[in-house]
Amino acid sequence: MKKIAVLGSTGSIGTQTLEIVRTNKDIEVTALAAGSNITLLEEQIREFRPGLAAVWDEERAAELKSRIRDMDVQVLSGMDGLLAVAADPGAEILVTAIVGMIGILPTIEAIKAGKDIALANKETLVTAGHIIMPLAKENHVSILPVDSEHSAIFQSLQGGQEKALHKILLTASGGPFRGRKREELANIQVEDALKHPNWEMGRKITIDSSTMVNKGLEVIEAKWLFGVSVDQIQVVVQPQSIIHSMVEYEDGAVIAQLGTPDMKLPIQYALYYPERRYLPGDRLDFGTLSQITFEQPDMETFYGLKLAYHAGREGGTLPTVFNAANERAVALFLDRKIRYLQIPEIIQACMEAHKNIEAPDVETILKTERETYEFIKNRW
Repeated sequence: MKKIAVLGSTGSIGTQTLEIVRTNKDIEVTALAAGSNITLLEEQIREFRPGLAAVWDEERAAELKSRIRDMDVQVLSGMDGLLAVAADPGAEILVTAIVGMIGILPTIEAIKAGKDIALANKETLVTAGHIIMPLAKENHVSILPVDSEHSAIFQSLQGGQEKALHKILLTASGGPFRGRKREELANIQVEDALKHPNWEMGRKITIDSSTMVNKGLEVIEAKWLFGVSVDQIQVVVQPQSIIHSMVEYEDGAVIAQLGTPDMKLPIQYALYYPERRYLPGDRLDFGTLSQITFEQPDMETFYGLKLAYHAGREGGTLPTVFNAANERAVALFLDRKIRYLQIPEIIQACMEAHKNIEAPDVETILKTERETYEFIKNRW
């Protein structure tokens, strides 16, 4: 019996993780954490019977505790709750499915406790990869990517030839506005940006996909996961989302991972690695698949991707500024307080105003996040 804890159990990745648990019957859920959706969390607790649950909001945690008083489940709140779930002694694997830099401290706590990490929280590596990856190595912990693209790269490297890796080909769908120029995006509304052509995701990541900032975050994440420079990572637009990513070796051979757009595949692969299991769902039909096409990304229109490459090359606290500025800008856009094209404008302004700090510790990273939020608050 495999035992897991899940941070962000009520979100898109979290609920799909629990679908896999429901289907396979040989995974025990020892702890669950959510932000504020205690109605769904209560349902999950009653179905999966974890010994520990955490809710970020203290009042909602108290309400959940009252709702499940008939059950023997400890309920905690805030960061203390997340840290307790991350280090839960009953779990072998922590699924980090929460969004944002809030995932850094719990991930560190889990690594120190010897848990393998099924990583869906890209912000942790984007901002603190220089801390996370050495710590995982020191504690003999595996970081197993859950992002579709990073899982595809991980799977394509399973021949054991990492030293012969020449380049990563990171695929992107291009999002809902592929092919449009900047002037055509001036009047984009929230509803337009939330219509992704291929994937069903949370609101924040769907907006990130539309701006291609998400692909920029993935570039920086891949740098740390696979020990390459950002200049060894080439973004390739593949609109059908059939090829999830590729690796090119020194001899010119390219290995790709293909499949239907289904996040349960990389989640299940991370949970059972190195075993492969049957997964219900659609299969690629090469008899009806008419074409797979490729394009270069438009880094002038979607210049958030260009800013990500710059942040990834510079390192230090600049990736934190890039990530934090985007988080706040997307939140403002979703609240209809800024225009769509202001998202990359805000990111660029924050990066240009920031004095970079090399090799930051966690305290400096979190301080940089707060300072970036304050800079935006004072200007927009």
